[in-house]
Amino acid sequence: MTDETKPEVLFYHLERTTLERVLPGLLEKSLERGWRAVVQASSKERIEALDTVLWSYREDSFLPHGGANDEHAGLHPIVLTAEDVNPNGANIRFFVDGAESGDLSGYERAVYLFDGRDEDAVSQAREQWKKVQAAGYDATYWQQSESGKWERKA
Repeated sequence: MTDETKPEVLFYHLERTTLERVLPGLLEKSLERGWRAVVQASSKERIEALDTVLWSYREDSFLPHGGANDEHAGLHPIVLTAEDVNPNGANIRFFVDGAESGDLSGYERAVYLFDGRDEDAVSQAREQWKKVQAAGYDATYWQQSESGKWERKA
């Protein structure tokens, strides 16, 4: 794998804002770039909760999405899944609630989001960071400041 084919890997340490408030904005920015996205969570129940969030996070908007097992999953700009699949040829993959993938090739960017107020989530993110580094990916670590802005820490 050459450096050109390695995705940019980002870790977002949530401190002041919940995943349900951060994820829709990141997905909107991804769609603005013309990217397709996959959001992988650790359980079907969490995917169902995120599905509701994406339909209702703002009164004047929604994010077009569907599930990985939908008949036309390949047509969705955003796919939600609890499995390591990429049915829509996504450019970016979001990992939430400790979900992970062994192979990040084929993506332009991979984003790990974790709750900094949950010590188990922080510990798991540290292990994911080590795996990403050991696999030869360059990763950056972003943490929310007191004001809620993202600051690069590593």
